[in-house]
Amino acid sequence: MAIISDYEEDQTDTKPSSSSSSRTPPKTSTFTATFDPQNPIRIVEGVLDFLGKESDFLEKETAEKEIFAVVKKAVEEAKRKKAAEEAKVKAAEEAEVKAQSKRLKVEKEKEKKEKMDENENKEESAKVPNNGNGLDLEKYSWTQTLQEVNVQIPVPSGTKSRFVICDIKKNHLKVGLKGQPPIVEGELYKPIKVDDCYWSIEDQNTISILLTKHDQMDWWKSLVKGDPEIDTQKVEPENSKLSDLDSETRQTVEKMMFDQRQKSMGLPTSDEMQKQEILKKFMSEHPEMDFSRAKIA
Repeated sequence: MAIISDYEEDQTDTKPSSSSSSRTPPKTSTFTATFDPQNPIRIVEGVLDFLGKESDFLEKETAEKEIFAVVKKAVEEAKRKKAAEEAKVKAAEEAEVKAQSKRLKVEKEKEKKEKMDENENKEESAKVPNNGNGLDLEKYSWTQTLQEVNVQIPVPSGTKSRFVICDIKKNHLKVGLKGQPPIVEGELYKPIKVDDCYWSIEDQNTISILLTKHDQMDWWKSLVKGDPEIDTQKVEPENSKLSDLDSETRQTVEKMMFDQRQKSMGLPTSDEMQKQEILKKFMSEHPEMDFSRAKIA
């Protein structure tokens, strides 16, 4: 028993020595290298050379397989990061395009609304024509036919023609009394034929001016630009005047009157109706064509 006891003590004494040797830290080495972007493979060669010198790793049968696995994983990770970055950039670009498209749409809608509001305001501010298809204003009144514009300007009783200033130009009119501010002055709504225009004093209290339109197919909205305008859709030309026109001119005038009525009721004009008829005829002659997605203005 003593012998056994002595043996056990010897075993006990040797255990700390064994435990102490197992805790000895392994030897470590430091790897230092310089990376050259123009020859990146050199750093890989340096790592492998370092492994060969500092360990027996390259002598393992699985060394090549393990190194290939690490390289493959690194390549896949690099591809994944690149794809993620490209997807991020693409998503940002698509978001920017979408935002830009939305901004443009909002701006167009805003511009369209402003234009509609402007047109509505103009229509609301447009006045109903007087019996002569013109307008009665504070300082003067005017009437019109398709060929002429007549202007009546009240002046003090007893006014002589020598006191009147009347300057008639193709696109401009200036009328008044000498030594006083002009009564009418501004750019005419449309050009006139100066040689076919004249003025006179009527009853020594009214300046009467006749202006011959250059384009005799349009109704004027005002005498001079900037003055109150009339609603030309409410112009009512006299039928007797139409009968005085030649057939071609009368046809053109009647077409204008028809188109004005159609527009006022929100209906297609004669030209638009003609286009629709041509399109219907074309569609009937070509049944093999699909017009279901065609956008027809």
